Amino acid sequence: MKKLYGNTGGLKATQLRRIENLHHHRISPESVVSMQLTEELCALTHEIRRQIGLLIDRSGKLVTVIVGDHRKIDIPDTSDYKAPPGRLKGIRCVHTHVKEEELTKDDLTDLSLLRLDLMAAITVAPDGKPGFMHIAHILPQPAKSGEQHRLLTPTPLSGPASGPAADVDCLELIRAIEDELSHYQGLRRVDTGKERALLVSVTTQPKHHAIASLEELTELARSCGIEVIDTVLQSRKKINPRFVVGTGKLEELTIHAMQCGASLIIFDQELNPSQIKEITDLTEFKVIDRTQLILDIFAQRATSRDGKIQVELAQLKYMLPRLATKNTAMSRLTGGIGGRGPGETKLEINRRRVRDRITRLEKSLENVKKHRGRQKAKRTRNRLPVISIIGYTNAGKSTLLNTMTNSDVLAESRLFATLDPSSRRLRFPRDTDVIITDTVGFIKDLPRELKVAFRATLEELENADILLHVIDISNPAYESQVESVESIIEELGLEDIPLILVLNKADKLAKTTVDQVAAQTGGFPICAKDSKSLHPLIDKMEAMVNANASVGTVTVDRSPGHPETTVYH
Repeated sequence: MKKLYGNTGGLKATQLRRIENLHHHRISPESVVSMQLTEELCALTHEIRRQIGLLIDRSGKLVTVIVGDHRKIDIPDTSDYKAPPGRLKGIRCVHTHVKEEELTKDDLTDLSLLRLDLMAAITVAPDGKPGFMHIAHILPQPAKSGEQHRLLTPTPLSGPASGPAADVDCLELIRAIEDELSHYQGLRRVDTGKERALLVSVTTQPKHHAIASLEELTELARSCGIEVIDTVLQSRKKINPRFVVGTGKLEELTIHAMQCGASLIIFDQELNPSQIKEITDLTEFKVIDRTQLILDIFAQRATSRDGKIQVELAQLKYMLPRLATKNTAMSRLTGGIGGRGPGETKLEINRRRVRDRITRLEKSLENVKKHRGRQKAKRTRNRLPVISIIGYTNAGKSTLLNTMTNSDVLAESRLFATLDPSSRRLRFPRDTDVIITDTVGFIKDLPRELKVAFRATLEELENADILLHVIDISNPAYESQVESVESIIEELGLEDIPLILVLNKADKLAKTTVDQVAAQTGGFPICAKDSKSLHPLIDKMEAMVNANASVGTVTVDRSPGHPETTVYH
């Protein structure tokens, strides 16, 4: 951090030297500021008619002197001072006011967004002497009144009723704030060692749509190993183009995140590069969006070489426009949530090297595409029909594959448990062999970077003779999930492939409800874990395969059993 920062243009050499000499003052850790330093600050402010600010750490060391204008100061980047979850910054700001005014809204906003220990304003009297000291700190827990700051009683610094500038025991006050903050957080949660997040959704649509999306974001966060501390939903007539939310709401979110002990704020909406920069310039919290969260999940789950290439490519394409000089958002994310996985070492390098890496990865993907083409040609020679299982993430696709083929593909009740496609060979009761393929799950607003990167994988669906669309009908939002999957099917140009609707988790609903959904959709109710419930579906699949074979679409292979073939009984 620079020792002198701000609006120093036009100052005389003697004035500039006096400002620089402020660093020679020594401040007791217990004092907000010394009286001698206060008098010099006020004299200089009166002379140059500009506000002067000091950033002081807890040892009493003067870190930076800031010169502003007659209305305000601009606090420089303080990211060198890390604030752990539930703690304050470790530095306080003391500055002068040219006019005899109390702490301004800008002062209190800086206090909140930067998580400063204290914010103090010293008024300058008409004769250049100190007037009053106004001090504020963040409230360690929410107030019933909705207030976010505590304003201490102004301290007179001159005149008969004046007290010393060190009238407030600064160190004791800060410790008391943090102790109260820790106590409040201790009542709310047990520390699990996980990243802790505050989830935020901003909507201009009816609230029930946003609530469903926020619930899904919660599941995404948990699937990524993040502890969700709280969720916040704000309805607005119009999304703020700079901050998504207003500055007042951002200040409120920052304080709420600190009070909850969060280390991360996740927005449900995708943030464009300028929004990420504007938000992270104002708040010291790590901030990511839904897209970064999904990318991070994919980075954790990618195991195959193809999957790792596709995830890294998606990460780099997303991060490239966000790699701005001195962009602290990127430095806070590298190697952690939103910047983890195969591409983590590439996120802070310069744009040219990122572009070179993207070019190499795209060439690797071309090789993947060629390899898949050779596999397709081989399957064509073997004349085996292909049935691809598709559906919303966590609908039960992998469980269905395991039950039908007696396999042990990873199947977990969490979003995006399956990333790399799995294929198994299945023989129907009448000796019809097919290939059953499990694919990556779809999701609402699937990041376009992932759509592009996973094109080689999703193109596998073009080879399918039948699509099994698995739907979790126990999910209250299943209809919107179906719409999301159908839109992706249409986008991929797969709408002409025969499709069977599979209504999974029917065991979790009343039979009358299941019958009603089946009648409306024409789907087959099943429980993917129960092989007995699959008989009508298997019969339908075999009938469609044989019907296609009879008209020459596919040829059924009736050769003796293959080592990987599962015979369905």
